[in-house]
Amino acid sequence: MKKSAHADPFEKARLDKGFGEMNDQDDPVVMLLRHKDVRKCAHNWKTFQSGAAPGRIVIPSEVPIRDTRQIPFELDPPLHGEYRALMEAWFKRPIEKNYQEKLADQINASIDQALEMGSLELIKEFSLPLQSRALTLLLNTPYSESDTWISWGTHVFRSEDDPLDSSKANILYDYIDEQIEKASQNPGEDLYSVLLASEAQGRKLSKEEVKGVMILTFAGGRDTVINAITNTIAYFADHPQSLARLREEPEIIGKAVEEFIRYFSPLTHMGRVATEDTQVCEHAVKSDSRISLCWASANRDASVFENPNEIILDRKINPHVGFGFSHHKCLGATHAREILKILIATLAEKVQSIEIEDYQENIEHWGEFQRKVGYDSIRVKFQGR
Repeated sequence: MKKSAHADPFEKARLDKGFGEMNDQDDPVVMLLRHKDVRKCAHNWKTFQSGAAPGRIVIPSEVPIRDTRQIPFELDPPLHGEYRALMEAWFKRPIEKNYQEKLADQINASIDQALEMGSLELIKEFSLPLQSRALTLLLNTPYSESDTWISWGTHVFRSEDDPLDSSKANILYDYIDEQIEKASQNPGEDLYSVLLASEAQGRKLSKEEVKGVMILTFAGGRDTVINAITNTIAYFADHPQSLARLREEPEIIGKAVEEFIRYFSPLTHMGRVATEDTQVCEHAVKSDSRISLCWASANRDASVFENPNEIILDRKINPHVGFGFSHHKCLGATHAREILKILIATLAEKVQSIEIEDYQENIEHWGEFQRKVGYDSIRVKFQGR
């Protein structure tokens, strides 16, 4: 098996019964594995809500480390739609030419530096800095702020020996509180200031609501984007012919991005809380218990995707759920897509080959399932054209 391959640990359970079960901090979760069930339940917000206790729909649950509600992520319609509408235009900015030019400058600089270094640890020395620097564009904050974010490491809620590190989480919370206070005293054109000036439910957003948006922005697009960047580069190391093809056929880069998101599924799953006794896959689910929408399993469902365990760069039909589904589709998806599109185009232009020198896989444990989501570390060597 190639070093970049991601096996599908859910296949047997998906075919046999359609669900799996796991225990998360004594709060059990029924994992939905089939594409149709994941989409159906993601759309059914009345039965499977996001607006439960803050942190409970995340797996592992973040209830022990936060009481701030992430907005609009932890809201249900119609309130979700009202808050989301405040942010849609801002988070669509990555399609603007000026934004793309600035992002391209950042990515070009990152790849030029990687070529000069030759051998580098890809996550710490490339993917994390690239993600953090690109985030300055999304937030419209000074580039220098990225140095602070890089210093936090790959995860903002997790340390090497603790999957939910409250002291580390507090570093993020304190930082956001400080930035909100600065923006309230001296408003600018950054996201903090825009949110503080916005209105919902006939009033200005509170600082706590702004904090909820910003926690989501920092945490939701961090390790997911880092995993997407890292896994994509690892794939090109194993498949130099694919990089060469994208050099010759740049018109399929957009399709390739969607295929990488489907195959790698940077976020394994997301939870919902049942509002009533119900059933999924003929399995009883009690009111106030949790289900998970397993994006990673749904994206390998052979009833939807032909040859689901292969990367097909120009896959014609690709209804993946790698960015979620229905009203809760990822707000940061446009930003993530643009990062990957420009990254791939620039790699194709400047890089001849990539060699994986050493690596340690990042394996997630979800009940009976063990899933590779990316790498804890991976050393690669870039060879320029």
